[in-house]
Amino acid sequence: MADSPMLLSITPFLMFSGQAEEAMNLYVGLFANSEVVSIEKYGANDGGAEGTVKVATISLSGQRIMCIDSPVEHAFGFTPATSLYVACDDVDEINRNFDVLSQGGEVMMPLDEHPFSKRFAWLAARFGVSWQLAAS
Repeated sequence: MADSPMLLSITPFLMFSGQAEEAMNLYVGLFANSEVVSIEKYGANDGGAEGTVKVATISLSGQRIMCIDSPVEHAFGFTPATSLYVACDDVDEINRNFDVLSQGGEVMMPLDEHPFSKRFAWLAARFGVSWQLAAS
C-alpha cells in the first residue's frame, strides 16, 4: 500500500511596506472571531526596519493569513486581481465592513445590489489589499 499523501496547506500571504501591523490590527478588530496568532518584528541590524513585521500570522474568522513588511523596496504592490472575499451574514455587517475598509481606500464597485448579490462591493482598502464584500 502506498504512503498516504502529505496534506497540503495553502495560506494567503500579504506583503506590506511598513504598514503590516496597522493593517493586521484593523482587520482583526473588524472581523468577529479574529486574532493575531503570532508576530515577530525586526530588531536592530536584523535586515528590516526595526519594529516592523518580520513575519506574522493572523486569523480572520478562522482564515489564517500571513503578513510581512518587506525589508526591500519594490516597484509593485497589491493588485485588485487578487482579493479577499467576505461573505457577510446581513446588511448591517456588510455596511459596517464597507465603511471601515473604504476609509482612505478606493472603491472599485460601489456597495449596491447586483444580479449576483443582494448587496456587494469591491474595494482596495487604504493599505492596498483588495476586498470583495457580499451579503446574501
